[in-house]
Amino acid sequence: MITQDFEFFHNKDYSFKGVDMHNHDFYEIFYLLSGDVTYMIEGKSYKVKEGDIIIINNKELHKTVINPETIYERLVIWINPDFLKRQSSENCDLSSFFDKLSRQGSNLLRPRPELLDNIKDAYIRLENVYGSDALGSDILKYIYMTELLVFLNRACNDSSDEKIDIEFNKKVINIINYINKNLDSDLTLETLSTKFYLSKYHLLREFKKHTGYSIHQYVLSKRLIIGRSLLREGMSVSDVSSKCGFGDYSNFIRSFRRSFGLSPKKYQKFVANPEIYKAEWENI
Repeated sequence: MITQDFEFFHNKDYSFKGVDMHNHDFYEIFYLLSGDVTYMIEGKSYKVKEGDIIIINNKELHKTVINPETIYERLVIWINPDFLKRQSSENCDLSSFFDKLSRQGSNLLRPRPELLDNIKDAYIRLENVYGSDALGSDILKYIYMTELLVFLNRACNDSSDEKIDIEFNKKVINIINYINKNLDSDLTLETLSTKFYLSKYHLLREFKKHTGYSIHQYVLSKRLIIGRSLLREGMSVSDVSSKCGFGDYSNFIRSFRRSFGLSPKKYQKFVANPEIYKAEWENI
């Protein structure tokens, strides 16, 4: 992200081939306007319809698979978690739905028509002022962004009986959940195959098929992602290394720098003072 709080994009492509599996330290809201899209998140594949909204927190690995023969149009918002904390009230935690949906087993919102109309109107108002030089637009964009987040939280809390198209392998999801809850434990292929009564070959094949990662790649990626999140919260580098299952402190430093482009300590400095270090580390 270039800005500290949030960024808004309205993109339209006529031949888009999708993106590789990735993660970022901000939250993402994806709203599909048109296209043939499958969204893959943490071992689950969502067949996304026009008007669907995908909610992704900053700990989840994800990618899009696009039919390049269709027009692919979407609204994307990137949000700094700290911004959500500042905009929340005692009675309304605007960040809650990012984790709530994940805990409920789905990242997809398919709001009822009346709620979707409110969300669409908020998107239109936000887009009209975002980047505008008109008097007061800088104030209005924060008002409309907050309004949109309120309606999205309401949609998350609203019960819907409509079936959402999700494809997943239950065994792979169980393994992913186990990994994410036990990052400080032994998570080798041999250990997991024994625990879940699967041959190494079958586990590797199915895990790669549904996540795009080998077991080793996924475990390392999630350890680094959670480590980055803990660093943002102010935990010491040595404690993060231990909590995320890096037996060797220096291995954590090397892996973090290789993945994110700077050392853990420098990352903490950037998070604490982004304006000061933005010029130096603008590609983080």
